Amino acid sequence: MNEATIGSPAVPEPVRELAFTGRSGHADVTVVVVTYNSAADLPPLLDALRPETLDQRVRVVIADNASDDDTLAVARAHADVCALATGGNLGYAGAINVAMSAVGDSDSIFILNPDARVERGALATLRHRQSVTGAGVVAPMIVDADGSRYPSLRREPTVRRSLGDAALGRVVRNRPAWLTETVHRAGEYATAHPIDWASGAALLVHMDAVRAAGPWDEQFFLYSEETDFQRRVRDTGMQIWYEPDARVHHAERGSGFSLALDRLIAVNRVRYARKHMGRARAGVYRGTVALHHLARSSGSSYRAILRTVARESTWSTLPRARRTPSPEAVAAARGAIIIPAHDEGAVLGRTLAGVAAFAGSPAIEVIVVANGCTDDTAQVARDHPGVTVRETAQASKAAALNLGDRAATHWPRLYLDADIEVTPTAILDTLRALQEPGILAARPEYEWDVTGSSPVVRSYYRARGRLAMAHAALWGAGVYALTDAGRARFDAFPAAIGDDVFVDRLFTSAEKCVVPTEPVLVRVPRTSRALLGVLRRQTRGAREQSSRTARRTLAQLLRSVRGPLSLLDAFIYGALSLAARRRRRAPGAGAWERDETRRASSAASVRTRGAHS
Repeated sequence: MNEATIGSPAVPEPVRELAFTGRSGHADVTVVVVTYNSAADLPPLLDALRPETLDQRVRVVIADNASDDDTLAVARAHADVCALATGGNLGYAGAINVAMSAVGDSDSIFILNPDARVERGALATLRHRQSVTGAGVVAPMIVDADGSRYPSLRREPTVRRSLGDAALGRVVRNRPAWLTETVHRAGEYATAHPIDWASGAALLVHMDAVRAAGPWDEQFFLYSEETDFQRRVRDTGMQIWYEPDARVHHAERGSGFSLALDRLIAVNRVRYARKHMGRARAGVYRGTVALHHLARSSGSSYRAILRTVARESTWSTLPRARRTPSPEAVAAARGAIIIPAHDEGAVLGRTLAGVAAFAGSPAIEVIVVANGCTDDTAQVARDHPGVTVRETAQASKAAALNLGDRAATHWPRLYLDADIEVTPTAILDTLRALQEPGILAARPEYEWDVTGSSPVVRSYYRARGRLAMAHAALWGAGVYALTDAGRARFDAFPAAIGDDVFVDRLFTSAEKCVVPTEPVLVRVPRTSRALLGVLRRQTRGAREQSSRTARRTLAQLLRSVRGPLSLLDAFIYGALSLAARRRRRAPGAGAWERDETRRASSAASVRTRGAHS
């Protein structure tokens, strides 16, 4: 031994910092993680990813869907992690699209669930497979929490495969490929090979595929969005590959167990079929999805899913994207919200909950005008901080609107019925729309709540939803907004039924717009008798204003017929409309027909879009 080394301590190898690439600079791969209440999952996920930086430059982007816990704080505690708030609960696809804004200069993205853990070397193995095959997407082997392989590979959905899954289910797992969408055979998980698509829990996507396929489709919210994206990648000519030597541990169904999510899975399968199969085959495919749950209808959850698949009017009650305006956006808004209310104490709280974010803002006035009330409407309004209350003994909506106008000082002004539920996002988007050149009037989109409504009422609103005029006019939503120039088109709201019809007729189609935003909720009558009363009132309003749309309505109604169901809907719509036009000769014929079947609060709602259905 050399004397010079006797007693000398060994020199340790330099320790390389396991750091992610920041926002700037080139990354070999950017890991995109969508989170929702994932604070406990992030530390082990990041700990598993850091050793991957020894082989490549790794960027990490966290897109958080408005978590209730401290997910964002946990993510931002890591200085080398890019953490973004998506601005609401946008779902998996919406959050991925937001995350793409922070990917920067990167060869690929690796989409990873927050409750997943990569095994050492998985990223490099996936990237190698991508480089040698030119694949647009490469999927790893997914391993369950108990260490067993999860059947993560799938085949393209078809009618025959869906029928096979519905009829055979788990009874015959190793059935032919044309009879099942799920790949069960162990041999197909043993070697690398091209596939149709794989679970979205972990996917390496080349940036060329990202650019070619475009954004993820946000209509799916959760489930089927990965099916759709990988289908679109394949449609560009790129392949999807499976790589078994890259392993990812995943607690499957990290989104949780719930009947709502199970209903969403079934409906999204139908939505996917409609997008990619064509109308006829998609209809048959929907039948196979229904059959799947009918065969298992002894269970209450399967019966609930079956009802959801069968009744399209319930689909909008499923989980979907909800945006939450930032405090900065709310503070920057300017205008007035005027709410006329006559004996609306039972429902006014629901409406005020949607405007609470603006109450007390110096630039947004929230004014409730209680007119001719005999209940606690005014007190309910006063119980909401920041709401200005005006009262008049005159039971008149027109008088209330004019009183609200005199009390307001800001523009533009949004006029909102007291029984309409609206979101802050819908309000902001509508006010922003009025900043566009030439736009003087606007309203948000709307949905009809048909919870508990009779089949006749549901049929009427299905037919109405197919009329083009219902989606281009200001009336029907219970809310509209005007600029100061738009409001200058008339002196005062006239003492006539249908203020929204009156306002709509003042503007050309180029001067008004329906804003594509979160829809407001309009509760419709439960019974055909109550609906007929509302239609009679609307008919009187049209007569007062000499509004003649019968011929146009009939023409659009006839064009809406596409089959037996739409024909029945059109017949019911026409019959009720004709009945409402008959002049009432009974005592009290001139009374205000208000739907009292919806005045009480309702915890659960079934909605149907006031849009194409």
